[in-house]
Amino acid sequence: MTNNPTPLPRSSAPHAGMPALDASADETSWFEFAPAHLFYTPIALYCGWLSLRHFGPTLLTNANPSLPYSGLVGESKYTVMAEVNEQARHLLAPYVRLLRWGGSGGLERTTTEAEQAMAEEGLTFPLVAKPDIGMRGAGVQLVHNTAELRDYAESFPAGANFLLQALVEEEGEAGVFYVREPGENKGRITSLTLKYFPRVHGDGKSSLRELILRDPRAGKLPHLYFERHRERLDDIIEDGQSIRLAFAGNHCRGTIFRNGNDQITEAMTDAFDQIAKSMDEFYIGRFDIRFGDFEALKNGNGFRIIEINGAGGEQTHIWDSRTTLRQAYSALMQQFGALYRIGAKNRRRGFSPTPLMSLVRAWLGEKKLTKHYPITH
Repeated sequence: MTNNPTPLPRSSAPHAGMPALDASADETSWFEFAPAHLFYTPIALYCGWLSLRHFGPTLLTNANPSLPYSGLVGESKYTVMAEVNEQARHLLAPYVRLLRWGGSGGLERTTTEAEQAMAEEGLTFPLVAKPDIGMRGAGVQLVHNTAELRDYAESFPAGANFLLQALVEEEGEAGVFYVREPGENKGRITSLTLKYFPRVHGDGKSSLRELILRDPRAGKLPHLYFERHRERLDDIIEDGQSIRLAFAGNHCRGTIFRNGNDQITEAMTDAFDQIAKSMDEFYIGRFDIRFGDFEALKNGNGFRIIEINGAGGEQTHIWDSRTTLRQAYSALMQQFGALYRIGAKNRRRGFSPTPLMSLVRAWLGEKKLTKHYPITH
């Protein structure tokens, strides 16, 4: 990846460039952090019915024929982003892929190759380090220097790939879910999730632990923040100092999600339609982006893509604490209905879904890798 886009304007103010958060952002819904195996059971049953209806248990892996497993599981982030052609590649935050070498001297070789790749691509610290294969923010860290890069590589499983990506230093982050049926001239954005990174503010008297426990929302979820901040939990935070509790923009890592569907515009849709069309045989998935000015995003510009998710992406607006369980299940059923429907259309066009055992092996491989990833910051 060689395109270095013009840097976006930068601001360090909390939630800069984002719509204001109302007081209800401090609340959590009763199902937001329910065990995944319980929450997704009705969706699994629905997928079973869709499999019977469309005569294909793995038909959803046919939704994006250009991506491995349609981006459902076990896909390489590097491979997915490589599908974006030259007309849209300037919108990607620059990145490189590295192999974590094992054996004697493997760590040194990995670090040396990382520095060489950074120099070749013009990447400088700080950088985002993340696994090439993985979901839900697993193993994502911000590295500020060579020592931290070496520490990250040391804790990464040998034989696996990771990415180093330019940090887009903006407070604004969003997930844009896109759908286009085969044969349609234009797709649509079905979900816009605005992501807010929780912070606590020092008073010169309280420790970080106390500030987290005292916060209306973070205090309900201390297990999400204590581990990643374990080395400074007992530090007294200076008066007025702002501490960002989460870096990765994932709900399960503690980031606040808000439903922005009423802010979707035609200009925004046109912009992501062009990006999706630049990817060969891509029909459904989520673009994770960073931006500094929400009004510019609504006009279809001023953003950088940090990740692209295929069939495994989710309409993440369902994790807005104001969303009801019925609304969440309705959105997910619409999403999986589209996956199977698009997969069936692509089958009629001559594409074949992934065999079940191949899909299971990919899923097990990803689960095995994830267990050995570094802690997420």
